[in-house]
Amino acid sequence: MKSGLLSSPLTMFASSSSPYATGIAMNQNYLIGLRGLFVVQSFLFVFFQTFLPAAVPDSKNVDGPSYQIGLRKSFSVIFCNPSLIYGWIIFLSARTICLPYLANKTREVGASSVFRRGVRLWIPTFVAYSIAAAAFSTTSTDYISDFMESTGNISTGVPMRIRNFLVYFNSMFEIFWINKQYSNQAANNIFPSGTLWIVSVLFQQSYTVYMTMVIVPNTRMSWRVKAMLAFIVTGFWVQSWAWYSITGLLIADAVLNMNFAVRSQRGFSLGKSTIPFWPIYALMVFVGVFLHFLFISWRADLRNDEIYSHTGIYTGGLLNENVDLDLPMARIDNYLIILGCTLLIETFEMPRSILSGSFFVALGRRSFSFFLVQSIIIYTVGIKTYQHMAASGTANGVNGLVCFLVCAPLVTVLAELFYRIVDLPSIVAARGFWAFMTQ
Repeated sequence: MKSGLLSSPLTMFASSSSPYATGIAMNQNYLIGLRGLFVVQSFLFVFFQTFLPAAVPDSKNVDGPSYQIGLRKSFSVIFCNPSLIYGWIIFLSARTICLPYLANKTREVGASSVFRRGVRLWIPTFVAYSIAAAAFSTTSTDYISDFMESTGNISTGVPMRIRNFLVYFNSMFEIFWINKQYSNQAANNIFPSGTLWIVSVLFQQSYTVYMTMVIVPNTRMSWRVKAMLAFIVTGFWVQSWAWYSITGLLIADAVLNMNFAVRSQRGFSLGKSTIPFWPIYALMVFVGVFLHFLFISWRADLRNDEIYSHTGIYTGGLLNENVDLDLPMARIDNYLIILGCTLLIETFEMPRSILSGSFFVALGRRSFSFFLVQSIIIYTVGIKTYQHMAASGTANGVNGLVCFLVCAPLVTVLAELFYRIVDLPSIVAARGFWAFMTQ
């Protein structure tokens, strides 16, 4: 008699013992292409936060021109939402870094992935952070202060100036050491736009994934699915980014080892009927989008209430009553959108084919370079261009448009140079260093 456990919808993806990986699972370019979408969105976020602060969800500039408020309540809800963007980035990092080991479960591949991760992240971060530190510590930042004051922008700050080499060294070191209060670290305050904290989260969560993925070849599928689901629930309860990361690992495991696409398309049996899974995935996306519009466009006063629903680890173990809203948070609405969209992409061939297009893949491969370059350009060339235009008496809207037309192509060109001069060599250096350590 077939076990009721194995026939349940929840575990049907984990019930296969087939060792092969499908052709769909072996071609993961669509994940790189998906990452490319957030290159555009992250640029828009940094640009809007600087020049159109009231157009950004969760902005401290609650009031502003009507067109910015309109953008915040419509376009920006999905396409320029910082919490959704960095949620996707953290999830996709976990979804992809485990692939080499899951495809080839040997000690050498696992050790190589763990070893190379730090080198690969450190070199580009070191170069970009050093450029930013030099740019904003060796010259005056008064022009940024004047810009913020004249535009009334309270959503972003002036980059902190480094007093001496020790501060520079310690702040650089902390990027790859800190594991909480990410946005309060010195490096994040030194780097323009205050977005460098994402590197700290990616680095720390990489090792959450690495330590968990080693169970994959040594456990039964159904039991490790249950274990990861328990991990995800626990990560949510203690407000750790692990509930995003382990979800990415679980989906990667399902795609590579559990024939996910076929089983998801097949659906599950309910009596004599077969129920497809995709409406459930679509419902997740709909609910996530609905919650975003509800709490950004309509009831913004309730936007952060969900943040209190986690345990207060350091305040008695009950609900989290002492929330620092300036810190980046993992949110339920973002999670529903990310999970639902990912499951739809993994189920159907068409979105994977679109995302595997050469343009999206090329953009995705350069995503780290864009991330590190864009803030520096916007805070130097962009702000100075805006001030020059403002001094000539042009309207604020025209100033913003000109800055966009200047910054977008300049960021594209310099990100490409950074990719070829720094980012690609960092990958080669990480592989070479690993080869040196093992041969």
